[in-house]
Formats: sequence, structure tokens, C-alpha cells
Amino acid sequence: MILSVSRRTDIPNYYSEWFLKRIKEGFLYVRNPMSPHQISRIMLSPDVVDCIVFWTKNPQPMLHRLEELSAYQYYFQFTLTGFGKDIESNVPHKKECMIPVFQKLSGKIGREKVVWRYDPIIFTDRYTPEYHLKAFAQIAGELKGCTSKCVISFVDLYGKNQKRMKSLHTFSLTEQELLAFAAELAAVAKKNGMKTAACAEQMDLSSCGIERNCCIDKELIEQITGYRIHGKKDRNQRKECGCLESVEVGTYNTCRNECIYCYANYSPKSVLENCRFYDVNSPILCGRITENDKITDRKMNACKEEQLSIDWE
Repeated sequence: MILSVSRRTDIPNYYSEWFLKRIKEGFLYVRNPMSPHQISRIMLSPDVVDCIVFWTKNPQPMLHRLEELSAYQYYFQFTLTGFGKDIESNVPHKKECMIPVFQKLSGKIGREKVVWRYDPIIFTDRYTPEYHLKAFAQIAGELKGCTSKCVISFVDLYGKNQKRMKSLHTFSLTEQELLAFAAELAAVAKKNGMKTAACAEQMDLSSCGIERNCCIDKELIEQITGYRIHGKKDRNQRKECGCLESVEVGTYNTCRNECIYCYANYSPKSVLENCRFYDVNSPILCGRITENDKITDRKMNACKEEQLSIDWE
């Protein structure tokens, strides 16, 4: 199985101690967000976990503990944008803190295992296309040699973030303007030794040199593991999403980054309420097991097909 850690919250930043303890214990619980009294027990044996995909804006808390994952294959999706604290409230200073963290992580695990995400892209009076192009070029220059791939996306509105997004007074580009903008991003990325991919975009950006992205990436996982992976498209994601199916281990309303565009939090209040239940020794993240809960073992199978011989470039 592929473990997603996590689309719902920033586990590397805020809950890495919990996750690494669960790795040591060999299992964790995940509550079904659509059916709150249903809890799945997920076994974490390296025999069934083919790869772990981490999603984060700040993996610094994990940097000195990566050896605890030595029995597993993994890679990081590292979001690093040009936004300030008006949009990404609790993300440390990008130039002073996060770029050095990215560089250090890449040095430890290799450039192929750290995917740079410049997403979502939001256009406002402050964050104009010109601003993004300048910020993107500066970050790309700093990350040259530290990653092979940059993923972009344009902001989507959800019920959970629509009210917060109104305060930004966002605007959209025409299709031609957007294509020209995307082409400039791709050219900058290419100059710095990176290919560019778009995450779950309806618009075809292939003419700009931008391929469709798979965040849970079958090809990359095969490169990392050294064997073929079998699996289906994740039916729980949008139709534009090309991700391989995975097991999600996070909990909604627990991310403390407080990004204004976030779809995984209802409100800062809901995050504070859930974080009160954080217990590093609990098998479930930011929650408690009650007598009304039903815990079932989720069937876990490795996705391995056959051995491959991979030569890294």
C-alpha cells in the first residue's frame, strides 16, 4: 500500500513525533470523516507499506529523525511559495528558514525524493502575475540541484475556504494570459533543471511544456522502490487528479499552518478544539476512542509486482 501522510494536515511539521511513534508501534487508527464512528486500524509493517508520501510546508522537525524510517521508502511533497504571513500565517520565513530546510532535506535523501510544490497560485492586488514570476524565479534559483520537479496549481474554491478567500479580493486571468504565465514558469523551471507539472488542472497546459501531475506518483514510486507497482486511480479524488490510490492517515481540522486557502480546516476554532486532544501516545491523531466507535482492521496489501533494476541518473 501507499501511505499518504497527509493531504488533511501537516504531519511532518506538527505531528511527526506521533507518526514516528506509530511507525515504531506498527499500527495507527484513522477515523472515517464521512462516518465518524467508523475507525480503521492500519498496519504499518514495511512488508505492506510500499512507499510513504509526505505532504508538508515544513519538514524541519523530521530532519534529525529520518533514520527511524530506514525500513521504508518515502518521498516528500514540499510546498514552498512566495506568499507572506497574510496568506500562510504560521509558515516560517521562506528565504531565511524554509529554503535552507529544503536544501538540507534534499542533501539527506536525494533530489528525486523532494518534489517542490509552488501551489496554489492565487492572483491578488499584491500577488500579481509579475510578483509570482519574480518569487518563482528566486526560489527556483535557490533550489537548483535540490529537486527534479516543480508542481503548480491554481487555487480552487471550496465551501471550507470560500469565505476566507473573499477577503483577498482575488482575480482571474484569461485563458491566453494564463497560458502565457504558465509557459514563463515552465521556462524558469527548465532553466534550473526542473520539469514542471500541473496538479488536477482542467486546463491542458501541455503546450506550455507542463505535464499533468500525479502527486501519488506510480512512476516515481517505482523508481524509488525499484519494483513495479500495481494499483488503480484514486476514486476519492477529483476526476482531474491522476494519483494512485493510497491510504490517508491524517485528520481534518488539525493543521496549524493557518493558510487562508486551506480546504482541510473549517476554522481556526475547530483546529484549536481538535488539537486539545493531541496525544503523542494515542493510536489516533487528535482524537479519542469512545464506546460508540467501531474499530475494524483495514485489509492491507503490498503493491509490488516484480523486481526492476533502476539506474538513477
